Amino acid sequence: QVQLVESGGGLVQAGGSLRLSCAASGSIFRINAMGWYRQAPGKQRELVAQITSSGSTNYADSVKGRFTISRDNAKNIVYLQMNSLKPEDTAVYYCTTDHTEFRDIRRVLSSWGQGTQVTVSS
Repeated sequence: QVQLVESGGGLVQAGGSLRLSCAASGSIFRINAMGWYRQAPGKQRELVAQITSSGSTNYADSVKGRFTISRDNAKNIVYLQMNSLKPEDTAVYYCTTDHTEFRDIRRVLSSWGQGTQVTVSS
């Protein structure tokens, strides 16, 4: 199994920055896409940003130009640099991976982290 551990959340004032990290560990054969989702109270979970193993990225329109996703393939870590934060960015942020494991490299699986709270005050 693959475990994801997020860190870097917290409380910040509007206009500030935070950097989230997510480390994947376990019987990983290959990690394809890594990404960040978020869920605000009373709202559905939504994609924030995603990055493939080759470095292609995809962002939600609401964060384009403010957030940057990156990854360290050697360490199986994905980062989310969040700048110019707004109160509407307040949510629990979840890390996710699409990956294969040594026990069956043909089967693509997904894992989720436990989430990290980001709170932006106005």
